[in-house]
Amino acid sequence: MNTLYYRLAMTNLKNNRQFYLPYILVGVVSAMMFYIMRAIQGNKGIDAMRGYGTLKIVLFLGVIIVGLCTCIFLFYTNSFVMKRRKKELGVYNILGMEKKHIAKVMAWEAVILYGISVGGGLVFGILFHKFVAMFLYHLTGLAESIPFSVSGWGCLQTIELFGMLYLVMLCYNFFQVKLADPIALLHGTYAGEREPKANWLFSGLGVGCIVTGYYLALTVYGVIEAVNMFFVAVLLVIAGTYALFISVSIVILKLLKKNKKYYYQTAHFITVSGMIYRMKRNATGLANICILSTMVLVMISTTVCLYAGTEASLQNNFPREINATLYFDSVPDDAAQEYLREQIASVAEEQGRKMTHVSYYTDVVAVTHNEANAVERYDKNASYGFSDMGMLYVMTKEDYELYVGEPIDELEQGGVLVASLTDFLWDTITVFGQNYTVEGQAVFPDDAPDGEMTDFLGSTNVLYVIVADDDALNRFCVQDQVQYHIGIETDGTQAERKAFVSAFRGVVEDCKAQLGFTTGLITSRVEQQEIYLEMNGGFLFLGLFLGSMFLMITVLIIYYKQISEGFEDRERFAIMTKVGMSRDMVKSAIRTQMRMVFFLPITVAVVHLAMAFPMLKLMMQIFGLANVPLFVGCLIATAAVFAVIYFIVFRVTSGSYYRLVYR
Repeated sequence: MNTLYYRLAMTNLKNNRQFYLPYILVGVVSAMMFYIMRAIQGNKGIDAMRGYGTLKIVLFLGVIIVGLCTCIFLFYTNSFVMKRRKKELGVYNILGMEKKHIAKVMAWEAVILYGISVGGGLVFGILFHKFVAMFLYHLTGLAESIPFSVSGWGCLQTIELFGMLYLVMLCYNFFQVKLADPIALLHGTYAGEREPKANWLFSGLGVGCIVTGYYLALTVYGVIEAVNMFFVAVLLVIAGTYALFISVSIVILKLLKKNKKYYYQTAHFITVSGMIYRMKRNATGLANICILSTMVLVMISTTVCLYAGTEASLQNNFPREINATLYFDSVPDDAAQEYLREQIASVAEEQGRKMTHVSYYTDVVAVTHNEANAVERYDKNASYGFSDMGMLYVMTKEDYELYVGEPIDELEQGGVLVASLTDFLWDTITVFGQNYTVEGQAVFPDDAPDGEMTDFLGSTNVLYVIVADDDALNRFCVQDQVQYHIGIETDGTQAERKAFVSAFRGVVEDCKAQLGFTTGLITSRVEQQEIYLEMNGGFLFLGLFLGSMFLMITVLIIYYKQISEGFEDRERFAIMTKVGMSRDMVKSAIRTQMRMVFFLPITVAVVHLAMAFPMLKLMMQIFGLANVPLFVGCLIATAAVFAVIYFIVFRVTSGSYYRLVYR
């Protein structure tokens, strides 16, 4: 008896291969991608590599996201396949098969699909694991030799995850069959075709969500605000997108239908009436395509930009090969500064390095709250928020002159220069309760010897105050330590520069006790380069990996939608040809409708991407990337490539649609 159920299940799969082949392909690819991500993430060889922490976190997130997407994706495809199978299952029931017998057939189908998907996924996953891992290591600059082997945990977790998924889907499918009567199963394929009504309230809410999301993205002004508002804007736009396709589109079509001059043209009549008749179900699929397309565009464009801009980010965040900050209780005297400089020059000579640039300057830094021309220390218990936090940098006239490369007029005692993002409009400034006369605006030009100082002024709440001398600077040292900054640029290979950084740290450590300072942060561009490459390479890998998965989901949704449209339209357009419409006229109407339906999602996705640009641009600054032309280029290139792929998929899947309609 079980053999009969098995043979019947195999026959069903063969007869419905138009639906099941893509379903099996998705299962195989999903299992393969999950295994590869889990195998790479669980590779013990990564733990022994330098800086593996960032990569492990990225890969761990990848495993979770791939697992969640697999669950959602398989349930989506399963629901479509079941909808097309309901009529067939209803026939079985009418012909005398009890529902328990149908359940056994469905169980065998699930076992066969599970075996092919997981078995094929693991085989291809094991085969492509090394290739994908090597691609990841190339992106992240990891040159260490890493052993490759079949991941037992990866296989086990893939088998477990997909086993649970297929079991839950089987239970869901049988539950639907059990609750439905045979007549409902026979007509289940065509359920939900009532013409939807125009919902003006829901449409208004949808438009309001999109407009609000766009407003948040376009008016955001700071990095912190962009991070805080990003997910709010995303959720609003997602909700608005569903409303746009489900309800707003129906309202528009209803308005077109009321326009008698437009509606009663043959091509328009077919297109508008056909889209209205089943718009609710179509709209959900179109909204899914639009949201997935937007995710692909954002994910790939941002990660490609981060990777391409790695060097620019390094230069922006680490303007010198070595950047060191030492903390003193007061401004170090000339003798202490000269001794430290001699020691640094000596170690450079010992290492055989030529210091092509050396800069030293002193300042006092404080976290503040700025209001008008008054600067107070930031109080975390006060009523103002985190976004009101500011930074105050106080430095001497002598150090300022080193930066601008030219002398300035003498400052009177009690007089200061002020530099800020916008013009400082007041004649006086109050800093920590002390009044000072503003004698002019300080400017850090881009071509100054240390023009990178202007990067700090890119923050709206950063304020620079230039005082006359060390005595004036020491007045700010009551609660804040003096920061002594060292910036060094040197020649040499990567290994030679690493050796010099190590020797530099040794000199600083040796001088601590004698000069009485504490070591702050010592960073090296050559060391950070490895970390940045690993981080950005990991993000690019994850972006491409997940982008490929979302693209696969999008392609399958388009394919199933084309097939669904084909079955629904075949009978409808056959009737139209029988009542006198020419075949060419019907074809023209079909093409018009298909173009409207399938190119609307990518159009809206590109609009979403354009509206999100200001917010995404600010969020890229978190990683030190402020290269706007590069980001724009990556967005345009990604959108162009995706549009080409989308068009190709549309043309290929349209063939299946036309074959069904014209059969």
